[in-house]
Amino acid sequence: MFAIMLFCRQRALTDRNSRLVGEVLGIIEREYVEPVKGKDLFEGAVYGMLDTIGDRYSGFIPPREEQEYYEELDNEFVGVGIEVATDPVTGRIFVRCPLLGSPAHSAGIRCDDVILRIDGTSTQDLTTEEVSALIRGERGTIVTFTVLHQGETDPVDIDIVRDLVKVDTVRGYTRDSEGRWIFRLTDNPRIGYVQVTSFDGATPGDLRRVLITLIKEGLDGLVLDLRDNPGGLLYSAQEVCDLFISKGDIVTTRDRNGRVVRRLVATRGGTLPNFPLAILVNQRSASGSEIVAACLQDHRRAVIIGSRTWGKGTVQELIELAGDHGTLKLTTASYWRPLGANIHRTSEAKDDDVWGVTPDEGYALKLDKKEERERNNWQFELARPRRLGSTPPTAADDVFVDRQLNLAVGYVDSFKKPKEKTSE
Repeated sequence: MFAIMLFCRQRALTDRNSRLVGEVLGIIEREYVEPVKGKDLFEGAVYGMLDTIGDRYSGFIPPREEQEYYEELDNEFVGVGIEVATDPVTGRIFVRCPLLGSPAHSAGIRCDDVILRIDGTSTQDLTTEEVSALIRGERGTIVTFTVLHQGETDPVDIDIVRDLVKVDTVRGYTRDSEGRWIFRLTDNPRIGYVQVTSFDGATPGDLRRVLITLIKEGLDGLVLDLRDNPGGLLYSAQEVCDLFISKGDIVTTRDRNGRVVRRLVATRGGTLPNFPLAILVNQRSASGSEIVAACLQDHRRAVIIGSRTWGKGTVQELIELAGDHGTLKLTTASYWRPLGANIHRTSEAKDDDVWGVTPDEGYALKLDKKEERERNNWQFELARPRRLGSTPPTAADDVFVDRQLNLAVGYVDSFKKPKEKTSE
């Protein structure tokens, strides 16, 4: 009886607050000294409520941005394939990194390139939204970037043809002369290498096909690279885990009261054969990549190598608002590891608290910012299609050595059986 009364009281307070919000919106729309659109007031109110709860992962997607949001979620859109940001020190617009295989990447745009002009228009004092508007355009049209590469003094003009950008989430170590991914390490062809950049609907199937091919051709072990992977779809991460384990919990989700509201478990069908597995993570591995790393670590199916992950362990639900008023992205639950530990890092969390995924003992290795930038540039160089007849680059061809990858290779190599001596 008390619970029913409490629920009724909370419902009454909610209804009263809703009426008050509507009343304030109406007063401002009618009485403010200058005309103001009710839709703008509504969106401002939504943004204000989301700011109040202080959750960086909840948000509001207005109708004008919904198409672009869902295109990014599906990893398919028309553009050049870059993410732009503003340098907090210089104020310059720069490229975080072009998407591998995108028009920008193929044309020669590099990580950390400073964008000086777009089609002759200076980017100085422009916001990232204004720069993005200059970049967007119809498929098949050309946009000219004037960029300054890191370490160089003379800017260069790069013409890029806008095209449909389909982001491959499952990538290899390098490419062949026809642009196809090679899912083996150049210096260690018996070791497979797969980089998963995010988890979309195609990721589990693509990964499965690659691994089955590697297994049929002979495989000593696999390096699964989840560095810089921000996550994606929950069911996609779940299905990736299911490739490697045949039973037990993959992840559980809990509500605000700590109650388990969903338990995702592995199935026997489709589990791949057992082989040495090393997973690379870093401080930008988040959400879905943390689910995969935590699951396979807890089940002792893989060793985790690199640095502690981001700590994003919350579930966001997309709620479409009535009347074409946009979409609410709201955190409704949290992720928990198979052994019951929390993944999420709260704003009050300390370094010695339990959150994220920590590398296994003896396999913690964090790269500094300079090494991270060099690693990104090296990976992008490896991803360039090889000229016909040329050989893929190796670590010996460049000053950069991926120390985290080398640690993973060492782990896989440790499982090789020693060759039997033949009698003389």
